[in-house]
Amino acid sequence: MTSGPDDKRPVLTVVIPTLNAADGLRRLLPALKSQQVELDVVIADGGSSDATADLASRHQARIAVAEGGRGPQIRAGIAAALSDWLVILHADSVLPPNWDTLIAAFMDNPESEFRAGYFGFALDDASPSARRLERMVDWRCRVLGLPYGDQGLVIGRRFLDAVGGYPNLPLMEDVALIRRIGKGRLRRLDARLITSAEKFRRDGYLRRSARNLLCLGLYFLGMPPRAIRWVYG
Repeated sequence: MTSGPDDKRPVLTVVIPTLNAADGLRRLLPALKSQQVELDVVIADGGSSDATADLASRHQARIAVAEGGRGPQIRAGIAAALSDWLVILHADSVLPPNWDTLIAAFMDNPESEFRAGYFGFALDDASPSARRLERMVDWRCRVLGLPYGDQGLVIGRRFLDAVGGYPNLPLMEDVALIRRIGKGRLRRLDARLITSAEKFRRDGYLRRSARNLLCLGLYFLGMPPRAIRWVYG
């Protein structure tokens, strides 16, 4: 999908890494409609055996296949992208109603040429534990400049190339990229992206949060992401 000569709307490629993510795609793909931006949607699939491919076809999304974890999948999706602007979304994301307006405004800002945008973090869980975790993530982003992949990432291809491209890592690929970008070149979009709390409900908020923090610490200590993947579960 490309813009015609009289179409001045920005073009945005949405890259969604998937592995048997049909449940999330049933909710996300119908929401990827916009009056603000012309969309190109790429499902970066790691070999799904569920209805992922069928859903992609039904919603006019293209598929790029790559195995080896989320980093290689996203790289394949970016390679297939038709746009110079990219947004990376996890399949279990729920977009805010004004998502396209916020992204269009970010892309229209000349200062965004060498910046990346991300959404605030929210969980689809009404429990006090979910609210506490959201506050912790807000602190992490504000103080440490460390949003994760489940908050989405809006970035221009030129800037992405300037920071070395998307990391070819099976895990911690989002952290690796954010560290290259740096806190000073990140901008929070004024809305929250809702993500699934299923893994926190399944494992327990304290236990899952501790495991995530352990994985981050191991990464900063230099453990290879393939080894960390075993700890992450």
